[in-house]
Amino acid sequence: MPDRRRDEPRQPRAVKIADLSADDKPREKAMRLGIGALSNAELLAIIFGGGLPGMSVVQLSQDILSSVENRLSPLRRKTIGQMVRSYKGIGPAKAIALAAAFELGARCRDEEPDIQPVMRDSSTAYGYIRKDVEALDFEEFWVLVLSRANRIIGKHCISEGGTAMTVVDVKKLMRTAIDAMASAVILVHNHPSGNLTPSAQDDALTRKIRDAAALLDIRVLDHLIVTPTSYYSYADNGRL
Repeated sequence: MPDRRRDEPRQPRAVKIADLSADDKPREKAMRLGIGALSNAELLAIIFGGGLPGMSVVQLSQDILSSVENRLSPLRRKTIGQMVRSYKGIGPAKAIALAAAFELGARCRDEEPDIQPVMRDSSTAYGYIRKDVEALDFEEFWVLVLSRANRIIGKHCISEGGTAMTVVDVKKLMRTAIDAMASAVILVHNHPSGNLTPSAQDDALTRKIRDAAALLDIRVLDHLIVTPTSYYSYADNGRL
C-alpha cells in the first residue's frame, strides 16, 4: 500500500526565535547591546518565544502592536482571556507570560524608594498618579493629600464606579483630608473612554468639593481627569 503520509503536504511549523537570522534574534541583540536597546516588538518576541506557521515571533509581535497603535498600555489593560480571543497565535501560555511581565514591572516600580514628591504642577501630579488609574476599564475617584509645602502625604481611592461614572461621597473625601491634617488636596478621576472633556457632573462635583474644602481652610489645587493616553487639568484651564 502507498504511504499516505508521504503524499500529504507538510504543515509549516511555527517560526521560533532560534529560527531567525542572526540580525533578527532579540536575545542575541540584548546580549550585545543591553535589554534597553530592544524595540517593544523584540521584547514581546522574547516573552512569546514562538510565532505562527510561516510567521516569525517578531512579526507576530509587530502585528499585535500595530493593532493597538504601537502602544503597550492597551495590551496591559487586556485580560488573559481577551488576549487569547483577540490574537491568533496567542494561547493561554503566551498571554499569561505577557501578563506576568506587566505585573513584574508594576511591582518593581512600587518597590523603588518612595521619597514623596512635591506637587509643583499638573504634570507632576499626573506622573505620580497615572499608574494607578490610566489602565482601569472602570472609573475611580482619588484624592492626593498634601502638606503646607505641597508635598504628598498620601493618596486615597475614594470611590469605584462603572465605565461611565463613579459616585463620590464628599464627606468621606473631606474626612480623609482632615485625618491626614492636609493643607491642600488634588482631585483625580479617570475616564476609561479616553474622553478628556469634563462632564457637567464633573464640574458640579469639583465646585462642591472646592466649597467644602474652603470651609476647612483646605486648598483644592487641581482636579485631573486621566485617560489611557493623556490628562485634563482644571487648574491649567483656569477652572478652579
